[in-house]
Amino acid sequence: MIDPAELTPPVAPVAPTRALDDLEIVPMRRRHIRSVLRIEVQSYPKPWTLGLYLSELALGSLRCYLVAHRAGEVVGYGGVMYLGPDAHVTTLAVAPEFHRHGIGGRILLQLARAAIAHGAENLTLEVRVSNDAAIALYRRFGFVPAGVRKNYYAEVKEDALVMWANDIQTDEYAERLARISAAQAGERS
Repeated sequence: MIDPAELTPPVAPVAPTRALDDLEIVPMRRRHIRSVLRIEVQSYPKPWTLGLYLSELALGSLRCYLVAHRAGEVVGYGGVMYLGPDAHVTTLAVAPEFHRHGIGGRILLQLARAAIAHGAENLTLEVRVSNDAAIALYRRFGFVPAGVRKNYYAEVKEDALVMWANDIQTDEYAERLARISAAQAGERS
């Protein structure tokens, strides 16, 4: 399994005013799952279970799950599964008290880098059509709408926007990620 921690150094602080000086993004381990579940129930109407996370982590090289943590506290997480030439973002969430501090973007950057290192050619995901903040984040990463899945989020009677970022192995996409990384570094200084 590709260890995303080997791809880039730990993420530096994002918002000194929020005391996030020690924010790091590391591979998700069993010890993180209970904290992940606390965020999960605040983020999704039909949260994943402990068993589901354990089974995902057991899939090893077919998955990449990361957590953002500070001072021993998990404040966000995300994951991708690899399907042939594609990497599908399965989940991405940040604790509500840490929204709007760039944590989701930092996790997504590491997931994209892991997908590239794994050899994926494309990234895909679904997002609620009403989640404007997430859609804007995904657009920065080159995701474009490709379709709608009607009533995908049945619990809240909402459609999902299917988005794709294609050709992530290209120099152009590497430059996009470099710009995102530089912007994130600028937010921290």
